[in-house]
Amino acid sequence: MTTGTTTAPTTQRTAPERHPNRKRSSRLPLLLIIPTLVLLTAALGYPIGWQVLTSFREYGLMQQFGAPAPFVGLDNYVALVTDPYLWTVVGRSVLFCVVTAAVTVAIGGAMAVLMNALQPWARITLQVALLVAWAMPVVAAMTVWIWIVDWRRGLLNWALVRLGMDGAQGHNWLAEPWSFFVVACVIVVWMSVPFVALSIYAGLTQVSTEVLEAAALDGANGIQRLRFIIVPLIAPVLSIVMLLQLIWDLRVFTQIKLLQDAGGVANETNLLGTYVYQLGTGKGDFGTASAVSILILALTIALSWYYVRSLMKEES
Repeated sequence: MTTGTTTAPTTQRTAPERHPNRKRSSRLPLLLIIPTLVLLTAALGYPIGWQVLTSFREYGLMQQFGAPAPFVGLDNYVALVTDPYLWTVVGRSVLFCVVTAAVTVAIGGAMAVLMNALQPWARITLQVALLVAWAMPVVAAMTVWIWIVDWRRGLLNWALVRLGMDGAQGHNWLAEPWSFFVVACVIVVWMSVPFVALSIYAGLTQVSTEVLEAAALDGANGIQRLRFIIVPLIAPVLSIVMLLQLIWDLRVFTQIKLLQDAGGVANETNLLGTYVYQLGTGKGDFGTASAVSILILALTIALSWYYVRSLMKEES
């Protein structure tokens, strides 16, 4: 009697094939981005490092002639945070940048919606006008604006007098802080609206017309389509545009400085940019000016952190 033994079939596991091309391609984006990271580190690392080191030193007029800059630690920062004028400038700068950024995005968004609804010839005409205004150099544009608000020969006072406002004759719009910042806000918004309008219009062109037509068939009016369909779809564009405007308007310098030179009172109209200039170039206190620059960097990060987090969530 023979007994047969049955052997269970054995399954042979084959090791997964390695694809060297796939591994090499996964490294390719990293290799391509390394030169850019090196250039950014070299271009931004040195100025920021110099600012940080200078903010811990007493760097005044003597140091400009070769005297060593003594290390003072946090003395520059302590002097800043205990100075009430600094917090006045900080509050003024934050309020200015928030208001101008919000007005710019609102007007730019309205112009983008208008461009999307216009006929092609009218849309192209408006886009060319926006590009011309945006491409105008800042100093050239400020020359025109200063002429408009000039208290002696300004176009604004001339037009108001012709409209019957006799009090406008010889009125200096830059002498009072409130009217100074109204003029500055108008100028900054005028210079920023073209970029915002064109950016939002580019986002509007990506909204599907079929979705809008379906919403219209369901009874949604224009405002409802804008609020519940268009705005959510272009939210990433609105977020990045608002973020950029907050950063740019917090660091505004040229417009404020030229308006101060045209008749504004510097101590009553300083923003953070002009305050750094006044401390550094005006008084020669580059240590304190560097400390204010680091404060501006911290404020920029704080104001933009919410939008950066929103963008990161949308990306993930």
